[in-house]
Amino acid sequence: MNTFGDPTIWLPFVFAGLMGVSILIYVVLDGFDLGVGVLFPFADEDEKDRMIASIGPFWDANETWLVLAVGLLLVAFPVAHGAILTALYLPVAIMLVGLIMRGVAFEFRAKAPAPHKRLWNNTFFAGSLMTSLSQGFMLGMYIMGLEWTLANAAFSLLTAVFLTVGYSFIGATWVIHKTDEYLQRKAVDWAKGGIWGLVLGIGLISAATPLVSARIFDKWFSWPEALYLSPLPILSAVLVVWLWWMLRRMPFAADRWSWLPFAAASSLWVLAFIGMAYSFYPYVVPEQLTIYESASAPESLFIILIGTCFVLPTILAYTVLAYTVFRGKATELRYD
Repeated sequence: MNTFGDPTIWLPFVFAGLMGVSILIYVVLDGFDLGVGVLFPFADEDEKDRMIASIGPFWDANETWLVLAVGLLLVAFPVAHGAILTALYLPVAIMLVGLIMRGVAFEFRAKAPAPHKRLWNNTFFAGSLMTSLSQGFMLGMYIMGLEWTLANAAFSLLTAVFLTVGYSFIGATWVIHKTDEYLQRKAVDWAKGGIWGLVLGIGLISAATPLVSARIFDKWFSWPEALYLSPLPILSAVLVVWLWWMLRRMPFAADRWSWLPFAAASSLWVLAFIGMAYSFYPYVVPEQLTIYESASAPESLFIILIGTCFVLPTILAYTVLAYTVFRGKATELRYD
């Protein structure tokens, strides 16, 4: 039987891939600007202005990938969308409030009178923290099968903390790349602390994931399946060692290489995401609904795919353009 020619097989797979890529891009891109907000309490007022300037041209465009991912989940896997959003209603609501607070604070802090600027800086930090923690909590609940138990909630609280630390780490590597002098050196110190939180978070999730189900345990530890997964922890360990080596030696004499820690940190997130995708495939709701069971009708998916072929390249092109035009060190953020 030629399953590749069967639209009930390849269309759900394509949309699962598109949704996964959208989530991955969002986690990396919005992850670093959320991390910049989480780091606000460790910076002085002038440094906060520079940090805001480093994400100014990008932060709202980064969130487009979250909208795309949720939109694809809704139209391509409506049953799964209902199950996930029903189970995670409270953390999703907190995340949305946090995103709104960030957006409002970002605009108002640049225009408010000096005495009110601290209020909006604190609001920006609070919104970033709420968003990061809620996303980490949702990740933990998703891994544990969306079941609200005391043990699952405790695990999700741990993943909330570690994901937030992970965001602060990739945010610190972004600040290393976009700034110089004293703030850059301070960001190096932030990254040195944050990398261990990220490693602990990845370790915690990696330890818990194979215990969720016998199916995932077999995919990790049976032969030859374990062979397919083995490059991920090996490459991750290499990246962690390389990151630590770079951070110990920064700032480099040639500052043009300041982007390397951010690139390595992003690669570490990619490897972690691939490991999760490998573990949970073909389920979109862990151990409950596969992508094939929850997919929309092939006729609907095909029409949506045509639209996606126009929308996705447009978003990607705009993202590439923004990061190309505003490459280099951050300058003063101005609205006049």
